[in-house]
Amino acid sequence: MTRSRTIEIVAPSGYPPDEAAVERGTARLREQGHRVLGAQAAQRRHLRFAGADDERAGDLNRLADPAHPLPDIVLALRGGYGAVRLLDSLDYAGLARRLAGAPVAICGHSDFTAIQLALFARAGLVTFGGPMLTANFGAETLSAFTVEHFWQAIESPEFTVRESVPQASEVAVSGTLWGGNLAMIAALVGTPYMPRIDGGILFIEDVNEHPFRVERMLYQLRLAGILERQQAIVFGDFTGGKLSPYEHGDDLAAVIEQSRDVAGLPVVTGLRFGHGADLVTLPFGAQARLAAGHEGFSLTITGHPTLS
Repeated sequence: MTRSRTIEIVAPSGYPPDEAAVERGTARLREQGHRVLGAQAAQRRHLRFAGADDERAGDLNRLADPAHPLPDIVLALRGGYGAVRLLDSLDYAGLARRLAGAPVAICGHSDFTAIQLALFARAGLVTFGGPMLTANFGAETLSAFTVEHFWQAIESPEFTVRESVPQASEVAVSGTLWGGNLAMIAALVGTPYMPRIDGGILFIEDVNEHPFRVERMLYQLRLAGILERQQAIVFGDFTGGKLSPYEHGDDLAAVIEQSRDVAGLPVVTGLRFGHGADLVTLPFGAQARLAAGHEGFSLTITGHPTLS
């Protein structure tokens, strides 16, 4: 049982279509003894977003204010779309001054990947790819796997993620762990918010993307010179993409095989990270050792903010 934490909700993307998920998520966290702040952001509405751009940017910028008490955890409400609209409005210098080295876990995934990329590129902040309030803590059935891996990641200075999914080849590399939603990574190529990471271990996931679009985004990263600077690619969950008869078997498995040639890198599959029910939590910007072979793979991670 983890100790009581202060959790602050931020809503940089869409508003929650299911208000019951907000109630379930906050109730579960409070039942575990945690203090949940900022949940009123779920009530904001502007077009498809959880409030106007300045309101949503304000959720994050208030963390740069010395008068604002820092929470233990900053938890994204949900994904969707909208984070990219905020990138020019974030107080990167203030956030770096306040949060660099602080024991604060900033966590989310999906559209939140845009915020994570920008915070690492412009402020050097290590964040966490992991659960969000509505989709995960507020799911109709709470995943014990997700909860266990969340607390393990944010409370352990070193931890290991293991999967018994056989791999096509032996892999043993180390580097900066980074990544998240592939569409958001591709969207920020060529912008000031794409960090330059050399020797990295890139983890990727996506939802509702046709396999050929996944391949196209991987080509974009290769043509931009990003893949050639990495040590390995780790595929998480790619859910919701549907094939038509036109594809003739050009499915995600074929895309993964093609990606081995496209990237010229070791490719590992089977990471439970993405839009599935079970979700590991991975520190974006931490150091990791990846070992893979016929019996599965492991990621051993260190150098990330941890809660005392």
